[in-house]
Amino acid sequence: MNGIIIRVCAAGLFIAVAHALTCYKCDVGFGSLCLTTEKMCAAGEQCFSGEAEAAGFLPIKTKGCLKTDLCNKTSESTVGDSNVTVYKILKTCCSTDLCNAAPGANALPLLPLLLASFTSLCMVSVAV
Repeated sequence: MNGIIIRVCAAGLFIAVAHALTCYKCDVGFGSLCLTTEKMCAAGEQCFSGEAEAAGFLPIKTKGCLKTDLCNKTSESTVGDSNVTVYKILKTCCSTDLCNAAPGANALPLLPLLLASFTSLCMVSVAV
């Protein structure tokens, strides 16, 4: 009887792990740039995408896993132990694998291109 119970528990654990939600994770992104990795969420979590605007003009993005009861709510980000709110962020959730979409393919090649251009300009100004 104990063997059957152990097998049922093991099968349940396997199914739970096999059906864990995979989401994109980005701790903090600015503008359209949010470098992502993939993360497996824990039980009771969903994928989320968060968007805010710091100082009234700087777009901030974040992605990852979030407890379901915190989904679709606005939270405040403060400085240290103070009560000064830096920005308010709305975290919107979804419940399918990788549903908190990664940045578009055209957002990532822009950074290396800008760095290469800047380096070329520096080299030309030094050579002259």
